[in-house]
Amino acid sequence: MTVYVDDMRAPYRGMIMCHMMADTIAELHAMAERIGVGRNWFQDSMSGPHYDVALDKRAAAVTAGAREVTLRQMAAMAWNLRRSGSMGDPETAVAAMRAIRQADRLTATVDREV
Repeated sequence: MTVYVDDMRAPYRGMIMCHMMADTIAELHAMAERIGVGRNWFQDSMSGPHYDVALDKRAAAVTAGAREVTLRQMAAMAWNLRRSGSMGDPETAVAAMRAIRQADRLTATVDREV
């Protein structure tokens, strides 16, 4: 099981924030507790279950074993989770998202031509 932190940099109330997700919610909550992030930062939304964490907490998560990923990879894993129930690894999630979107575009093109 793995915890992931992305490279997003979003300002929020004087902090710079990013996302933290994990293969399981239990693992996600355990990492949040380990690095001192309150449960009130947990969000279970269309973005998938995640915490918004400040950069100092991101650094603590990486020190504690979290894997660094890009925002694109994190978004693809959240998309894959919504679609299939599993995030998959970052590279596979991006490839799956691209393949399905390409197939959807091809289908839409064929449908317009018919």
